[in-house]
Amino acid sequence: MSSLSSVWYTRCPAPTPLSIAHQLGWIDKQFQSAGVAVRSIRDSKDPSVRQSHFTHALDYSFRQGGNIPPIWARSGGRETRVVGITTTDEFQAIVALPASGILAASDLKGRRIGVPRKRNSEVVDFQRATALKGIVSALSLGGLDHGDVELVSLDTDEGNLIERGNAAFLGLKRRYPYGDELLALASGKIDAFFVKGAEGVVLANQIGAVVVSEFGFHPDAKIRINNGTPRPLTVDARFLDEHFDLVVDLVATVASVGEWAVSNPDTAVRFIANEIGVGEDAVWAANGPDVHRHLALTLDDEQIAAFDHFKRFLLDWSFIPKDSDVFGWIDERPLEAALRRAAA
Repeated sequence: MSSLSSVWYTRCPAPTPLSIAHQLGWIDKQFQSAGVAVRSIRDSKDPSVRQSHFTHALDYSFRQGGNIPPIWARSGGRETRVVGITTTDEFQAIVALPASGILAASDLKGRRIGVPRKRNSEVVDFQRATALKGIVSALSLGGLDHGDVELVSLDTDEGNLIERGNAAFLGLKRRYPYGDELLALASGKIDAFFVKGAEGVVLANQIGAVVVSEFGFHPDAKIRINNGTPRPLTVDARFLDEHFDLVVDLVATVASVGEWAVSNPDTAVRFIANEIGVGEDAVWAANGPDVHRHLALTLDDEQIAAFDHFKRFLLDWSFIPKDSDVFGWIDERPLEAALRRAAA
């Protein structure tokens, strides 16, 4: 086994136990005890390193966040493994302005729904895929499908989505989503669009939107499944093969957040709000009063089936280059070893 001096990690601005473990200092402490430095992909000054947030191209790296980029990277041949999954349901909705007269999903028939689009992007257009999945789910609840509406593509800025401290962000960590959709709605170019998560709640509140269809907590998992539901913890195969014990340590550390959050709900939500860049009330509103109880790291059959269902959606809509075996993507050994250790 080769010695390891450093590892790379990245996480999305979302409710994940990896993000909380990082903010608690547990990740750095765990690797430091093994003499390994932890480097942040998102904070790197090298654009090719930051790109690995989506491509998972770096060896000895781990990631937890939206599932579209890792599914896409896997489909393109990148050898990664899912070593844990967190399912934290969140607000997902189609919104419109009150003057539109759109009050329910069935009212969307013949109307124009905005969908963001990144032209010529080197990585998967995860925002477009996320919006389309939400739109398809909402339409199905109104007895419609995408052929019953006009999908209006809104070309968005090609700026780096994970560049931080950019002057264009006016001092904020990142640009919030839905700006192009909001402008298109205000100008009358579209009638409705998809939002999700804490940012979606804040924006809908800000414009006094009508929530046409809300399905983030729908009882049918196939309706709820999207980029953020569920969120996988992935590692590259080389890291797992060469440093299995370190990956077990990582999984154990991230998994321990679930129990910690149940006992520390307010602090957990403060960390989530800090990660996303919103107020704590937005997290409670978007993720529900039990959000702190849904930060566990598990590998349930239902979660894996959810990935498989979503992968088929991404394949049907040509977001991924080819089919891949989701069930073969899962490696349960690190979580099983971590659970055995915790029990002992």
